[in-house]
Amino acid sequence: MPLRKYSEILPIIFNTILALSVLYAPQPLLPVLSAEFSVSREAAAALTTVTFIPLALAPLAYGYLLETISPIRVLKIAVPLLAITELLFAGSSSFSMLIAIRLFQGLLVPAILTSLMTYLSGRSTADTVQRVMAMYIAATIFGGFIGRATSGLIANLFGWRFSFILLAITLVIGFITLFRLPETSGVTMIRPQPNALLEILRKPAFLPLYLSVFCLFLVFAAVMNFLPFRLTELSDQANELRIGLMYSGYMMGIVTSLGAPKFIGWVKGEIRTMRIGLFALGITLIGLAWQQIWVLFGMMFLFCAAMFLVHSTASGLVNRMAGSEHRGLTNGLYVAFYYAGGSVGSFAPGIIYRYYGWNGFLLLLIIICIFGFYCISKVKRLTLK
Repeated sequence: MPLRKYSEILPIIFNTILALSVLYAPQPLLPVLSAEFSVSREAAAALTTVTFIPLALAPLAYGYLLETISPIRVLKIAVPLLAITELLFAGSSSFSMLIAIRLFQGLLVPAILTSLMTYLSGRSTADTVQRVMAMYIAATIFGGFIGRATSGLIANLFGWRFSFILLAITLVIGFITLFRLPETSGVTMIRPQPNALLEILRKPAFLPLYLSVFCLFLVFAAVMNFLPFRLTELSDQANELRIGLMYSGYMMGIVTSLGAPKFIGWVKGEIRTMRIGLFALGITLIGLAWQQIWVLFGMMFLFCAAMFLVHSTASGLVNRMAGSEHRGLTNGLYVAFYYAGGSVGSFAPGIIYRYYGWNGFLLLLIIICIFGFYCISKVKRLTLK
């Protein structure tokens, strides 16, 4: 059953935006949280890392779950629980409590994202899945931007705790909108065999495609997580609001994700599109070596455009390659590899940053970007066989 024009799309888009807002809202506040709770830069960055760790593992379990249970039922449990965790985060008095809450959020967010992806792909046809997934990716982009920008703005005006109170309120609204959706998603529920996960990974092109997505988000998460600290190095006027506005380049990602289907047609293929995007991503990493903040601001637009061109293309491609079989597991694997890269990228490159500086940090990311490009080339060879 295809998606109805507005009654189903709007609640899905709204809850997608909220889930990504929760995921990234603390990011521009990391220097503030580091100072308030007297923890190091790497420890503050762990507020992102501990959320990405379950994000990399839980989607596999949710992928199995969504083969047998309606995604809407999962959403109606996960969204209100996420609202409660935001209130707890706002009232926390210790850094260890913040870490524990973010870890639990890392179990809830993938339940929401995997359910949303499965719902959308299951109610799309082969001809529309690329366009629908591009729309979903655009919603994640906007959520990532608005979560960072809003938390920075509110924290600058009222204090960081109010940012998370507002998120809790909007999540309650998001939960209410879910009741506009039918209980079943239109996905055929088939209990998967235990070896279904391995069957997907053994199919030609799936593993290299997942590895390329791993590299993609590793690079992206590293830049996004440590950019606030770079800005505070370059300027003593880098407050929460200005750091939040540095993520404005996210909005360019909406353009490239929605325009991805046309770009794919123009360059004649998803693989070529992804290779172009990864090449552009590597070039922008070189540009981020500049020390002028205005140059970094401009580069972030190109950086986000390239990243989300690849992401939106890859998510559509993996659903098209999967067909109608095990879409829950296929999307679960996609989300798992994607956020596994984010988990590594949000922490490990920070060690290089500490000992070799920003340029050493960028060099590492360029090498990883090159490996991702190699994986995409391998996907091309396998799909041509």
